[in-house]
Amino acid sequence: MKEQMLKTFHLNSITALTTLTVVGLLASSAAVQAQKTDSYPVGNRLGLTSDGKFQSISSNVSVYGAIFNAESCIYDAERDLIVVPSRGVPQSMQENDAWVSLIKSDGSVHSSKWIGVQGSDQRNNLSPPLVLNDPLGSDIAHGVLYFADRDGGTGSDDPTVAVIRRFDLMTGAPLKNIRIKDAPWINDIAVAKDGTIYTTQTGDFGADPDPQTWRVWKISSAGDISAFAIGNPLNAPNGIAMDQDGNIVVVNFGNPDVLTFSPNGKLLKTEKAVQAGGDGIEIMKDGTQYISSVTEGGISRIRQGKPAELIAENIPSAASICHDAGANQLVIPMTSQITLGFIRLE
Repeated sequence: MKEQMLKTFHLNSITALTTLTVVGLLASSAAVQAQKTDSYPVGNRLGLTSDGKFQSISSNVSVYGAIFNAESCIYDAERDLIVVPSRGVPQSMQENDAWVSLIKSDGSVHSSKWIGVQGSDQRNNLSPPLVLNDPLGSDIAHGVLYFADRDGGTGSDDPTVAVIRRFDLMTGAPLKNIRIKDAPWINDIAVAKDGTIYTTQTGDFGADPDPQTWRVWKISSAGDISAFAIGNPLNAPNGIAMDQDGNIVVVNFGNPDVLTFSPNGKLLKTEKAVQAGGDGIEIMKDGTQYISSVTEGGISRIRQGKPAELIAENIPSAASICHDAGANQLVIPMTSQITLGFIRLE
């Protein structure tokens, strides 16, 4: 989930397993109409508004697209839809250009632009104003949609600062942001049952990294911000998730390690994915873990008491995966391809 890394790594071929279906970006002529709600204007599902009344697109029409530079996804069980944040263009080109799409389990579009249907020049006029710059990791908890975002970065002299954006899951309205002033940017995000937020700061990676930049931040339900873990055994921490016991599981980018921490910060165990370059992680109810490698293109499966195995490979820029529980499938944002991949699970 790093722009520098995506420029460095380029996979020239795709050897997809038979269980992998790639949904491409196709052009759609359907116009997205703004839906007025009592609380906040968001985008409709695809259709047209005639005589002031919205009419959804015919059920026999499938539309694909809406995804651009997406780094993560999250499943909304209430809607039975996949929430996908598209990052838009970089901050240095256009501020506040990101949006959020709602995607069906077959990869077709429900809402091209749900949050962010307005242009960048219109968002400040909303009440409250909408800001969504560069959303990376995402999560849903307690009726709230979370994104790991950042402010700044509009030029070489404009430093970035990490921001956790929060939205009402039902209305799409922005909620209070959380700024982590000591973090230039954050990557993935996970929210515990008690409302505690954990987020990764991948930090330096490459030839001469500074381990002090490898961090996991903790934000209590009361809003207190602290460093949960710093340096080794973290190695450019990327993906993060909660397991069924309330432990915090972190995927390293710099090596294949998958680290499980207790809520008090004790390292409980270290497992290994098949590949390094870890990006996303999903943990099933039975403890099975799925880890994506954004650099090597594989999806590792770690079952309890068994060695890790690849269930798919050669997936370009396989970013932060999510589990579509309604269809029992993994959804893989493929950032460099501007698309999503789907893997049906057994």
